Amino acid sequence: MLGRIVLHLLVLLILSPLLPGVIAKTKALFAGRIGAPLLQPYYDLARLMRKEFIFSRTTTWVFLAGPVVGLVVPLLAAQLMPFGGLGASLSFRGDLVLFVYLFGLARFFTAASALDTGSSFEGMGAVREVTFSCLAEPTLLFALLVLACGADSLTLNDLLGPALAGRWHSGQAASLALIAVCLFVVVLVENSRIPFDDPNTHLELTMIHEVMVLDHSGPAFGLVLYGAAMKLLVLGALLVRLVLPLQTGHVLLDLLLLVAGLVGLAVLIGVVESTMARLRLPRVPQVLVGTTLLSAFALVLVLR
Repeated sequence: MLGRIVLHLLVLLILSPLLPGVIAKTKALFAGRIGAPLLQPYYDLARLMRKEFIFSRTTTWVFLAGPVVGLVVPLLAAQLMPFGGLGASLSFRGDLVLFVYLFGLARFFTAASALDTGSSFEGMGAVREVTFSCLAEPTLLFALLVLACGADSLTLNDLLGPALAGRWHSGQAASLALIAVCLFVVVLVENSRIPFDDPNTHLELTMIHEVMVLDHSGPAFGLVLYGAAMKLLVLGALLVRLVLPLQTGHVLLDLLLLVAGLVGLAVLIGVVESTMARLRLPRVPQVLVGTTLLSAFALVLVLR
């Protein structure tokens, strides 16, 4: 058990900053540029951790709680789901509900830390973040319910277990394909990626996630970036496990397949961000409601 937890943490802590680097490199190649080094996120984190903390006089402990909780939540969520051939370190009936609302807890503290600054711009970003995430949560829950109905279990370890591969060759392939599309949309919106948000924008009136962390700097901002990278890996691993459910029986080889799938997902996100424009804000709720209906339809296909 202890070895499994350590391996989960090593994969999460070491690999997660690589995914934003792959996305940035893909976007640079599409733009005809060399771009930053692939390991630039690691350098950025090391640079931020060497700086000092700077806090506004108007902030309280809530301001620092946002980055800390945002870092701890992916660490806990990763223990609830299998990584490659590694089974979940923690597993119990109904853990899929905890998995979803752990990220809701992180979102609450991130929004609260933004409101704690007293900035109207950060408050605006917090409202948008909470609104869009509330629309994305039903999609994630419906997707997990589809997997739960097929696996006849309410634990992520069973939902994403070896039996998942056989479901693609049964009558459930259509529903699994639908929720794979929906989960990809959830990955984009939960990680503030184009077309729902632009992580590189500097226009405060259009920013969502980035505007909430404008006052964070130094190690606090490093925790924000690290937590966001780990969140991308955890949610991405859920999608990769669904699309690539095959297991070889060798832990190391299965981990390599997971890493390859995650890198491929990062490349796909980079391609999407390079070929699509950001949606207008009124269009985002329409898209998210559409994915919720699509995932509900996938549930109907399973229950028919």
